[in-house]
Amino acid sequence: MSVLICLSSAPWQSIPTRTQQLMTRLKGVEVLFFEPPEERGSREHKRPGRKVRPGVTAYTLPSVWGEGPMQGLRDRHDDRRLGDYIQEVLRRREERDPVLWCTTPRAVRLLDYLPYKGLVYDCDRYWTDLPPEMESELAANADVIFAASGGLVDRLSPCCDNIAVVPNGCNYPMFAREDIEVPGPLRDIVGPLIGYAGTLWADLDLSPVFTCAAAHPDWNFLFLGRQEPGPGLRRLRGMEQVILADRVPLIEVPDYIRQFDVCLDLRRAGVPSDVCPGRVFEYLASGKPVVRHSYPGQMEDFPPGVAYQSDDPHGFTAACEQAIREDGVWLRGRRRELGQAAGWDRRAESVQHILEMNTLL
Repeated sequence: MSVLICLSSAPWQSIPTRTQQLMTRLKGVEVLFFEPPEERGSREHKRPGRKVRPGVTAYTLPSVWGEGPMQGLRDRHDDRRLGDYIQEVLRRREERDPVLWCTTPRAVRLLDYLPYKGLVYDCDRYWTDLPPEMESELAANADVIFAASGGLVDRLSPCCDNIAVVPNGCNYPMFAREDIEVPGPLRDIVGPLIGYAGTLWADLDLSPVFTCAAAHPDWNFLFLGRQEPGPGLRRLRGMEQVILADRVPLIEVPDYIRQFDVCLDLRRAGVPSDVCPGRVFEYLASGKPVVRHSYPGQMEDFPPGVAYQSDDPHGFTAACEQAIREDGVWLRGRRRELGQAAGWDRRAESVQHILEMNTLL
């Protein structure tokens, strides 16, 4: 059985990340999942690995002084400490010749301290908060790169010529299921319901929602998920049309989405990104119309009619109006087909095939 070391950019979570979705679906692979370094003073790294899924064991890396790009004496000491910890886990488990799977450019600092027979870089975002040379070095050392968008391929292609596009995905069976119950908070809703499922980030651009709500005072807007404090959240709380629902168990999210007349994908402020978030594929799996607030010049990810998009608030309102008016069983079926094609099982099959073709598995 092949052994894969995953250096994750995030801890193991109850709501699975892209990395978790892929790691749990690789066949014939034993995954050693290393979470980012713990906080100083914690002793989590002293505990045995946690069996989080069949074939997946999670470990927490010990604390370090910092995760910056500097390579001073203290930084090299940190890197060696993390490398020694991972090698000790391998020694105790009697594992050899692992494949190294990296999800953050910071992992490049550990390459000199780890044994591996192949290096994979799974890039699902633009790492604008890190020095570009970190990612360039990691990409140059990678045997295979998986990129979540065409823009990321263009960004990384000067460093590596073996890059495959693997977009985000969804748990299709969960979001396409028909045994739906109307959640309690939505049973008395009168009028169209426009919904957003995901974190309400402090920097989420809510201008199209405010414009749309002003144009249609008879519409309702639901935000489902974790809420970060900020001026946008304060304004939403003062609007009678808006329902703010806290995060619910993942199994209940499809119950909410199925009640949406229109599903929203909103953009965050800052550097534009062409990475399509997983929520869009979850919306498509439900068959519901999708309206996306795109960045200026952003290309459409889906065929016309499957999803609507606009880069300005007034165009966004018009797109919502068009989505409300649509009446097409064919469009519902086409969306579900695209959602099924984006299922994590299929994404993982593509990843496994590429790894096997490159003799990494």
